[in-house]
Amino acid sequence: MELNGISAIVTGGASGIGEACARVLAARGAKVVIADLQDEKGNALATKIGGAFAHVDVTNPDDVIAAIELAKEMGPLRALVNSAGVGWATRTIGKDGAYDSAHDLAVFRKVIEINLIGTFNCIRLAATAMSTTEPLESGERGAIVNMASVAAFDGQIGQASYSASKGGVVGMTLPIARDLSASGIRVNTVAPGLIDTPIYGEGEASEQFKANLEKGVLFPKRLGSPEELASMVVELVANSYMNAETVRVDGGIRMPPK
Repeated sequence: MELNGISAIVTGGASGIGEACARVLAARGAKVVIADLQDEKGNALATKIGGAFAHVDVTNPDDVIAAIELAKEMGPLRALVNSAGVGWATRTIGKDGAYDSAHDLAVFRKVIEINLIGTFNCIRLAATAMSTTEPLESGERGAIVNMASVAAFDGQIGQASYSASKGGVVGMTLPIARDLSASGIRVNTVAPGLIDTPIYGEGEASEQFKANLEKGVLFPKRLGSPEELASMVVELVANSYMNAETVRVDGGIRMPPK
């Protein structure tokens, strides 16, 4: 699928992996809507790449629809990258045997709400808009790429909510791809491994922490760059024969229990 002249939405696009995806899409000629809660960063990035910013809570249908309508003003909406998400690390039970020290159920719900339900909310609404877009010669109307994680397969101790949310994203990829095939819309998912983003912080302690993480990567022995992950995301958008697939981008890592 030719990206030049289309519009695309990247949720969580103001920083990290989402920012890298937005930059690569823009470099390929797409008009990108940065859909994020970080107004200052989102507006600054949108200005740099010739796109637009929309303040979006992915769990809020009105926010998502506003971003879609903004994208449609910039060009035919043919791409959605779902990169918004949150992480959490909490053990299932506490050490004292008290019910109150068990995993906070509200936290579990929040992670599922943002990572899984938020992703589906964006899919269902963006796909609705794509279904009314004029099809290309091949019948294709658009492509959706979701962000999962290797935690969907190799969840570590404390990652119950995160792994459940990302496992849900992987699990819904095939049925949604089958569903949307009638409208000419492809759906794929990327499962990143350890990607070097600001989430790890800065400074000597951060570098030591990352050096320890690198030991588990098969090859190359380092964290991945956001640009390497974005390259795969954009390939899944552009390659019209990629559909209903989850692709690990992880240097061959298999996460240990902790």
